[in-house]
Amino acid sequence: MKTIILTFALLTTITYAGAQESKRFYDFKVNDIDGKPFDLAALKGKKVLVVNVASKCGYTPQYEQLEQLYEQYKDRNFVIIGFPANNFLGQEPGTNEEIKQFCTSKYNVTFPMMAKISVKGKDIDPLYAWLTDKKQNGVLDAPVKWNFQKFMINEDGRVAGFAASGDKPFDEKIISWLEKK
Repeated sequence: MKTIILTFALLTTITYAGAQESKRFYDFKVNDIDGKPFDLAALKGKKVLVVNVASKCGYTPQYEQLEQLYEQYKDRNFVIIGFPANNFLGQEPGTNEEIKQFCTSKYNVTFPMMAKISVKGKDIDPLYAWLTDKKQNGVLDAPVKWNFQKFMINEDGRVAGFAASGDKPFDEKIISWLEKK
């Protein structure tokens, strides 16, 4: 009887661990900056650069390069998704409407912007909990340390890597990932 119980417990643990690792980017649903539901499954087959953004940060000018990167690669199954977050020194205090106005008027952002979320702490959004935790994404631990950290998601919905806040959008690691077939 003990053998059966232990076997069942082991199989349950293995099944649970496998289920955690099998979760992919496409399994999440978020809201866009206009408050409408956005199913990330709509991006299947694309490389996705996920960036936590802020309007009052020293890295805010990266919006311009992010838009240039998006324009250059968007016809090659690539998209950037911006997630405004106010987790660092109150550098994204605006409402979704104010953030959208800022991004479009100051930086002509055309890549998809999502609703403001939390990217760390007790109220971390489930997508960012998955992005930052190897136990959930099966690839790496990469807690968000500041605004404009970039996560690279491959066409299969798995984390391929990340670039730190100070790494610019045209950093070699991002371009080599984009150019890789």
